Amino acid sequence: YTDAVYLVRFLSDLVNCHVIAAPSLVTMFENFINVTQEDDVPQVRSDWYVYVVLSCLPWVGKELYEKKDVEMDRMLNLIENFIKGRQKIHLSMLQVWTADKPHPQEEYLDCLWAQIQKMRKDRWQERNILRPYLAFDSILCEALQHNLPPFTLPPHTPGSSYPMPRVIFRMFDYTDAPEGPVMPGSHSVERFVIEENLHCIIRTHWKERKTCAAQLLSYPGKNKIPLNYHIVEVIFAELFQLPLPPHIDVMYTTLLIELCKLQPGSLPQVLAQATEMMYMRMDSMNITCVDRLVNWFSHHLSNFQFRWSWEDWSDCVTQDLDRPKPQFVKEVLEKCMRLAYHQYILDIVPASFSALTPASPVCIYKYGDESNSSLPGYGVAASLTSAIKSKATNDDIFSILRDVPNPNHDDDDDENITFNPLKIEVFVQTLLHLSAKSFSHSFSALAKFHEVFKTLAESDEGKLHVLRVMFDVWKNHPQMIAVLVDKMIRTQIVDCAAVANWIFSPELSRDFTRLYVWEILHSTIRKMNKHVQKIQKELEDIKGRLEKQHKRRDSDDDNSDYDHSSDREDGPLEEQIERLQEKVESAQSEQKNLFLVIFQRFIMILTEHLVRCETGGIDVRTPWYKNCIERLQQIFLQHYKIIHQYMLTLENLLFTAELDPHILSVFQQFCALQA
Repeated sequence: YTDAVYLVRFLSDLVNCHVIAAPSLVTMFENFINVTQEDDVPQVRSDWYVYVVLSCLPWVGKELYEKKDVEMDRMLNLIENFIKGRQKIHLSMLQVWTADKPHPQEEYLDCLWAQIQKMRKDRWQERNILRPYLAFDSILCEALQHNLPPFTLPPHTPGSSYPMPRVIFRMFDYTDAPEGPVMPGSHSVERFVIEENLHCIIRTHWKERKTCAAQLLSYPGKNKIPLNYHIVEVIFAELFQLPLPPHIDVMYTTLLIELCKLQPGSLPQVLAQATEMMYMRMDSMNITCVDRLVNWFSHHLSNFQFRWSWEDWSDCVTQDLDRPKPQFVKEVLEKCMRLAYHQYILDIVPASFSALTPASPVCIYKYGDESNSSLPGYGVAASLTSAIKSKATNDDIFSILRDVPNPNHDDDDDENITFNPLKIEVFVQTLLHLSAKSFSHSFSALAKFHEVFKTLAESDEGKLHVLRVMFDVWKNHPQMIAVLVDKMIRTQIVDCAAVANWIFSPELSRDFTRLYVWEILHSTIRKMNKHVQKIQKELEDIKGRLEKQHKRRDSDDDNSDYDHSSDREDGPLEEQIERLQEKVESAQSEQKNLFLVIFQRFIMILTEHLVRCETGGIDVRTPWYKNCIERLQQIFLQHYKIIHQYMLTLENLLFTAELDPHILSVFQQFCALQA
């Protein structure tokens, strides 16, 4: 779709070169605008065609108006009527900030329409587009002009997909760049042209950060605009774009570092000013964008000796720890520790920040202290320790664990006979304690005693308890928790649904709003999605092989030398296809179940919160509620392609009309993204 926009823009500029006749371009534009009159098509289809036309007008609007003013007026009136009648339920889901002060976060078509209206009022004047053909105007004006051939737009089909709507990110205005050239207003067409060109440079050179930074800084006409402010705003606009940024997050970090190196006297100051502004507006910032800001800022600091004027942010220390500002600083320091070490972080921040600094990332082994000798399983833990140190086998471990009493032995529930929480507790605590030296030691321990883990965590309750015990041991080391969960899923000690249930369990409520918890959940969902895609690809490959075989056989039918061995090959391939189809159905069922578990748990905890607030007469919009509802939005946005497959199931089972409007509105916003 982006290539198509550039292609239409190129054709538009050819009108200025007298290569294409203006009336034929107007006809094509009218054809595009007629899409808005189609019945039973999604709004996003009409949006895209209207956007294409509007985004070309800065280049060709003046020329078309001079030659076809009546047709242009009629076309702009149609666009105006369409824009006035558009639904914008999706807007709040895509906004970086919920507050419109100091800069409104406008929907992309509304903003572009306002810019084009202003340009029209200014008689289609603009000063930022390079027009090299003007130097050859005396020659080009005599050229033979061509008419564009009639163009039939592809019709809408149920499988058609269109670009998602966007929100225009605004961080600066003319008051933020006090020295030098004035920044164009947010509704001036110059702002649109500059931003379009900067986005285009990033899109072209994003794989080469040095080239990209040099191209951005050598932007034509840079002396007429506050270029550094535009560059920083455009980079953050891409980084914070919802649902996903155009490129990987780390590209923006490396690009900003490169820009700081090339402009050491000016760009770091603009970047610091931008960071300060984002910190000041943290209370209304979308949690997904806060996550990306945390990752960018910690990585950026690690490249500049972690130097920052932390005292300027001392206001966060006096706030409740569940407020956005203290949470942001806490997460930044946590990520900085991953890129340095614990004591270093304690040394670089003021002592007053002690409540926000990460805890020492040490293993908590409850059987290590003799004062705990009365704990059930203490003696078994000691036996396990010496056995593991003596290079015990899986069978040795089973024999030591055999006599551990089961606290659940009184239960009548037959399903829980295999589940012994004390066995899991003693084994997992001891093993993780002995392998606590590094990630590699822990991975080796999981691999060596994989059979023990699989046996102990056979039931769903067992899997959940393994995760609980692992969390108790490493609760002060979020990174270790994340890598261990990842490893346990890969080695099938636990499954994805168990991880989802664990994240929403009461044991994790203390860390529910922490970034690492949601990184684990998104990583778990991605693993499940990759697993489904992998099996689907295997199935497609084998179907392709079978089809090739049939084609080859058909072409050889008339040949007397036809080899009948290919008939025999069909059987095994068809059997493989059957087996893989079963595996795909099973994996998709597991995937659907994972999303059902996640959304069901969200609905439960949010409903509990809403009832509690209503009963106590408290405002529902607490910091916890904002965090939780935006995490729900984040799940929808980051995995929207997969979730779309299960929309009907979700609508019929979970997001029904009886659901509280606070929660249901998130689902409705998501549906509106492709409506």
